[in-house]
Order: sequence, then C-alpha cells, then structure tokens
Amino acid sequence: MFGSSIRTPQLWLYLLALVTFLTIVLRRVLRRQTPLTDELHVKKVAIEHVHSGVAWIRPDGMIASINASFAATLGALQRELIGRDWYEIFSQHDRPRMQEAYSQMLLLGKANLDVHAKRADGTYAGLEVLLVAQHDHKSRLIGHHCLVADRTRERLLEEQLRELTHNAERQPGATSAAR
Repeated sequence: MFGSSIRTPQLWLYLLALVTFLTIVLRRVLRRQTPLTDELHVKKVAIEHVHSGVAWIRPDGMIASINASFAATLGALQRELIGRDWYEIFSQHDRPRMQEAYSQMLLLGKANLDVHAKRADGTYAGLEVLLVAQHDHKSRLIGHHCLVADRTRERLLEEQLRELTHNAERQPGATSAAR
C-alpha cells in the first residue's frame, strides 16, 4: 500500500507535465498557423481589389483563381474562366510568344510581354502581361501569377496619333496653315 501511494502522486505529476507540454506545443502550432491564415486571407482580399488583372495558374496550366478585373477585361465571369487552360485566353498568334515567356519565367522567375487576349465577344484586348513563378520551400514550381494591365485604350490612342501624324506629314500645307 505504501508503494502505490508514492506512485499515484508521481503519476499525477507526469500527467500534469504531459498536459502542460501538449498545451505549450498546441499554442505554438496555433500561433504559427494564425499568421499564415491571416496572410492568405489578406492576399486574397488584396487580389480581389486590384484594378489590374491577376490570375493564379496551377502547375498544370489551369486557371485556379482570377480576380474580377481580369475577368471583366476578358468580358467573362470569373467562374467561367476557372479551370480553363490559361493559354486559351490569348490570341492564337501570340501563344508561341506566351510559351517563350513562360520558359523565361521558369528560368528567371518572371517575364514581361505585350500580347492580345481574346474577349468573350470575339474582340481582342491589348494586354501588358507579367508572369511571376511561385515555388515551395523545396524550390518546386507550385504555380505562377499572371498579372495583366489592359492597354487597349492606350494602343488605340497611339494608333490614332500615328494616323494623325502621318496625315499631317502628307499634307504640309495644312500644317503651316493651321499655325
């Protein structure tokens, strides 16, 4: 009886130490996860409110997420674009350039180019595209961001300016008369 009474307090002491240890470990794990969860939420909210287009592309080339601005640029709904091959967004004649930029992104981590994207109504949008690779802690590709800025309006204005300049050069008398 005397031996069992010594073991009972020791057993309680070991159990108390184990519960304390597990509590400390659990608090540390939760403390590490909370910033990650908050960070992911903040990134998602930020991406949704960016005025330029942003899409997350999985390693298999499928669109995993796309913000409303990018979808609006393409004249489509976000849910219509998720799950599609991201190359399908771009015009047929720009796809080889997109593949070249993708290869450059894999080597250098990012790539820039200007391309045309096909809208849902069949028209084309002039886009400035930035591809940014994302890797995990083992340097494996986990996908990439496709950031776009719609430059259609700027390109139309540049074209109109070129036409006006060209017309003014062809008619030198009209330019001097206007002065």
